[in-house]
Amino acid sequence: MAAAENHLIELLPREDRRRLLLICEPVQLELSEVLCESGERTRYVYFPVDATVSLITPIDGKPVLEVGMVGREGMVGAQLVLGVATTPLHGLVQGSGKAWRIAAAPFRRELERSSALRNCLNRYLYVLMTQLAVSAACLRFHLIGPRLARWLLMTQDRAHASNFHVTHEFLAYMLGVRRVGITAAAGALQREGLIEYTRGKLIVLNRKGLVAAACGCYASGQKSYAELLS
Repeated sequence: MAAAENHLIELLPREDRRRLLLICEPVQLELSEVLCESGERTRYVYFPVDATVSLITPIDGKPVLEVGMVGREGMVGAQLVLGVATTPLHGLVQGSGKAWRIAAAPFRRELERSSALRNCLNRYLYVLMTQLAVSAACLRFHLIGPRLARWLLMTQDRAHASNFHVTHEFLAYMLGVRRVGITAAAGALQREGLIEYTRGKLIVLNRKGLVAAACGCYASGQKSYAELLS
């Protein structure tokens, strides 16, 4: 990884970016790898490059519902910015790829040293809080089809590709619905010519149409990020 290739890192002034990268190590995140467990002490923060991480909330002690998604636009472990060492959410690798990893202690020291890093990550925290709030409202008020379209768009944004591997079981797990609901919703999107789905491989055929099919939560999240971190 010659370049940072993570948007938050790239937003930093040159010297702050250089210092942060000096304490980073490049890692390969593998599909279904657990980066952090809810309630545990934070050991590392991650700045994805081309990996995607699902943030999953626990219910009765079990991680059951995705409430956030992190790719190269963000980071995993943002609670350390607030001075909180405990991880609030379960972090599961949804799409394998590269990331920068920093141990908690040197990351805290760099936070204390760099006002630019603190300011950047404070803005990201606001965006992440917005994403979590929107996800809760989306789950309560929107139908499976528009929610699925939103999830596919968010995944495509972070995968930087029009095709990726995903199963109906995983989609049902992420969206907190029954598998039969995902099958029906994905089938409708496929009949409309928006996606192609075969044996776990999904291809976005018509992104513009998928945006139109998604609930307004997708555009809301895009706007929030663009206003604060473009």
